[in-house]
This record gives sequence, structure tokens and C-alpha cells, in this order.
Amino acid sequence: MQNIEIKRRAVWLTGGSLMAALLAAGPALGTEAANPGSDSSELLLNLFIEKGYVSQAEADKIKAEAEKRKAELDQYKAEAQALKTETEALQAQVVTLQSQSVASQTNLLPEISRSTSGSALGKMTFFGDVRLRYEDRAVEDPAGNKMDFQRSRYALRFGVRGDLPDDFNFGFRLETAANPRSPWVTLGTSSSASGPYQGPFGKSTDGINVGQIYLGWHPQDWVDLELGKLPNPLYTTPLIWDSDLNPEGAAEHFKYTVGEADLFATLGQFFYGDFNPSSASAGLGVNGLLGQNTQNIFMFAWQGGVNYHIGPDTSAKIAATLYNYMGLERSSVNSGTSSAPYFGDPYVGEGASYYYGGPGRGYASGYGGYSPGTQFNLPGYGSESYPFNQVGLNDLLVVDVPFEVNFKLAKNVAARVFGDFAYNLDGAQRAQAAASAYSYVLSQQIQQGIGIANSFAAQTHDVKAYQFGFGFGSTNFVSGPMQGVVYGTSDRKHAWEFRTYWQHIEQYALDPNLIDSDFFEGRENMQGIYAAFAYCFTANVYATVRYGYASRINNLLGTGGSNQDIPQMNPINSYNLLQLDLGVRF
Repeated sequence: MQNIEIKRRAVWLTGGSLMAALLAAGPALGTEAANPGSDSSELLLNLFIEKGYVSQAEADKIKAEAEKRKAELDQYKAEAQALKTETEALQAQVVTLQSQSVASQTNLLPEISRSTSGSALGKMTFFGDVRLRYEDRAVEDPAGNKMDFQRSRYALRFGVRGDLPDDFNFGFRLETAANPRSPWVTLGTSSSASGPYQGPFGKSTDGINVGQIYLGWHPQDWVDLELGKLPNPLYTTPLIWDSDLNPEGAAEHFKYTVGEADLFATLGQFFYGDFNPSSASAGLGVNGLLGQNTQNIFMFAWQGGVNYHIGPDTSAKIAATLYNYMGLERSSVNSGTSSAPYFGDPYVGEGASYYYGGPGRGYASGYGGYSPGTQFNLPGYGSESYPFNQVGLNDLLVVDVPFEVNFKLAKNVAARVFGDFAYNLDGAQRAQAAASAYSYVLSQQIQQGIGIANSFAAQTHDVKAYQFGFGFGSTNFVSGPMQGVVYGTSDRKHAWEFRTYWQHIEQYALDPNLIDSDFFEGRENMQGIYAAFAYCFTANVYATVRYGYASRINNLLGTGGSNQDIPQMNPINSYNLLQLDLGVRF
């Protein structure tokens, strides 16, 4: 009897342990037969009882033990899921912090390193992108005259960044097209540049140019110094700067953290125009045979701001920037001073409607009078390729305040509200100079019988500009005023973004040579709406749709600016732009 009992106990321990293990492991294995309470597990227990391996009480005990182990397994699963959720939240916070830290570099490619190679000089990063675009750009003047450009285009950018010993670094970027505000080349416009005509598909407009080349020094954690042709070092928006522009000169960036506030300051000293030789005697072939005595033009930027972290997913950022210029001179043949393209002469911003009026000539209200290679011949009122100055920097002392608030809209959706406000402190003087210059130039043409009097009162209140908008998208990319999927600077797989804003730029508010050449045509006295959506199909391939519509603000004035896309029309009464992009980043 004792041996029988021992055997029975052994069988019970073995069978019971096996049964308990099967019942507990069943949910993890996905087997219904081992789930407590299922028909198959009940049959198995009944079989053990009938064979005498276990009693009813022992079977109940096994079931209780299995239930306990299943509950423990469910708890482990719940803890694992909670840990996964917490990890995803931390990853999203890291992306948000990266976005907030990209305050000082607005013209970047890309957000992370692609290919790298080590050397004695340090790590080097190769980066770039290839973009294809269909574009429909249409304008209309006050009389209903229209122009429409439907273009297929491409752009290439390729660069290298690297570290050097003793906290130095370097970078350069090559890109297509010579236009500083656009790397885009239009398909079908190239032909054989010289010699006998050789047919279509030429290469005369397919050049490669240096877009960036600079050296940097990072002597301390709180300071960065840069010199060369730079990625834009300022925290700014397309209201003030076209995102393709790379200022030339020097920049100093300082940062310091106090609690939840990241303080920063950026100073910029940029070479705006080089007109060397600064002096030359007459008869040496400079400025014809007149010689010259002139100065180079410099632009200065003084910026300070703060990025405040309100919570793990919420932050607010604001900065104030002052822009001023040095070295401006009015053109004067008599004094031997020449400074084409006449940045020092008074900005007017009007078209050629009345300048080219007169007997037998007629005029179109949207006629810009653009004539490549020509220049105005009135000393002190110079303009290159335009009858009225479109590029002058006189009386520009601009205060600019960009800002943004970033927050979570949903678990996997980030949102931002952003804007920019700018005011020209010398705008009233700029407006008066424009009205006076316009009247004087017309009076000179009237004396020659080719002008029509059409003076206007100085519009001294047209001195401000602003932009307000919002955007939202996935949480797995870096976003900023000129960064994000819609700008082609982020390409995480399945990342997406929608962005829209309203923009208003008055005629005497800003530097007309810097504002966005696409939205809206690089012109002042224009206001309108911009909207864009972008999606990343893979970690490298993305598509973007952009649309903008704008109209003239003050009907007494032209739409000043010198953009190369549609220089033939001024004023522009309405403007439409549709862009469809497909890009690959590497």
C-alpha cells in the first residue's frame, strides 16, 4: 500500500505540475485547450480524476494555481505595454526637443546624418536631395491682362559637413541654378550655349554653384562662431527671408539656460554688396572712364530670444530682431560714384505704366518696364533693368518679432501656432522718398514727351508686415519656421504635415531683396494665404502639395520687388501659385 501511495503521489505531482504549467502557459502559447475554463482543459482534468491521478480537491487546487499564474502573466503584459507607451512618449519628447533646438539654423539639410566617414580630421557627413516639381504660376494686372507659367522643374543639392580638431567645423553645399532665392532649373529651357545649334536638351542652364561654404568654431557650450556663406543663423520666417538664401559674412550665436527657459542671442554681420575698387582714378576703365569712389554695403542683424519649456510636450518661443544697413550711397555720375544695382538710391516700387505712356505709345496698367541689361540714367535715381528702383535699401530700420507655440494635439499628433510681426521704424521716410523719386523721374520724362504725370501722396502708413498661421502633423520629425516635411528638411517614414498661414507685406515695410520669391512672388504690397501638405512614403521619398493666393493691398501703389520669375508685371493685382513636388533625400 505504501508503494502504491508513493506512486500515486509521484503521478499526482508530475501530472499536476504538467497540468498547471499547461494551464498557465496556454494564453502565451495561444492554445485554447490549455485555457482555464475551456472545454478541453475540463476534459483533461476529468480524465486525471477518473484515472486516480488527482482528486477533485487537488484538481481544484491546480485550477486555482493556473488562474493565479495567468493573472500574473496578464499583469506582466500590462506592465510591458505601459513601458512601451512610456518609451514612445519619451521618443516623441526627444523629437520635440530637437525641433526646439533648431532655432538658429533656418536653411538646413538634413536633420540627421546620412553617410559618414571617419578621418584624422574627424567625422564627415554627406547630405543632399533631388527634387522634381510641376508648377503653375499665374498673375493678373488691374486691367485684366494675364500671364501664366506652367513649368516642370528640378533642383539638386549636395553637401558635406565635418568636424575639425580643437572644436572647429566646416561645411559646404553645391546646388543647381545661380539665383540666390531659387535652386530650381526649368526643363526644356536649355539649348546649346555656343556654336552651331545642336538641338534640344541642352545644358546651358544646368550649372552647379556653391550655395554654402563656411568654417565654424565652438569654443564653449554656450557660444558658436561662423564665417563664410552660411546657413541662415537667425530664428526667422519666410516673411523676412526666403528659405533658399544663405547670408555671407559672420555670425555669433550665444545660449544660456535658466530653469525651463533657454535664452539665446544671435548677431549677424553680412556682406550685402561688394563694389570694389573702393576708389579708382578716372581713365582706368572703372565706371566707364569716370572712375569711382564708393563703399561696400553691410547688413547687420541683432537678435535675442527665449524658448520656454512649459511642459513635456509644450513650449513657447519668441525673439526680437533689429536689422540695419551701412554703406549706402546714392549713385552720382558727376561725383564719380557708381553703385549698381543701386541699393543706395531711393526705393520706388512702381511699374512703368506712366513712364512709357505718351503720344503714340500707350501704356498697360501692369507694365513693369523690365529690360535686362539697361539702367536708369538719372544720377541719384538709379535702377538696373527697371525704370523705377525696385531694390533700394534707403530708410530701412526693421524690427521683427517671430514667435511660435508647440503642443500636443493628440497622442501621435503635434501642433504649432506661429507668426511673425515686422515694423519699419523709418518706413514713413521711405514712403516719402519713394513718392518724391517717382514724381521727379516722371517730370524728367514729361519734358521729353514720353511721360504722363501721375504723382501720388506718400503712403506713410504702409510700413508693417505680419504672418499668422498654424500647423499639425506626426510627432516623428523636426519642425520649425522653415523646417519640416513641407519644406523638405525631414523625411521620417510615414511622417506627415499640414501647414497654413496668412501673410501681409506693405510696400515700405521690408527689404524687397530677401522676401520669399514663391509666396508671394517676392513682392511687397501683397497679402494672401498659403497652404501645404506633405507626406513621406519612405525614409527618403516624400511628396508635397503647396498652394498660394495673394492680392494687392493698396491700389494706389505698385507691387515692388525684383524677383526673376515675373518681372514684367507691376502692379500685380492677383497671384496664384500651385506647386507639386516629389523629392528624395540622402
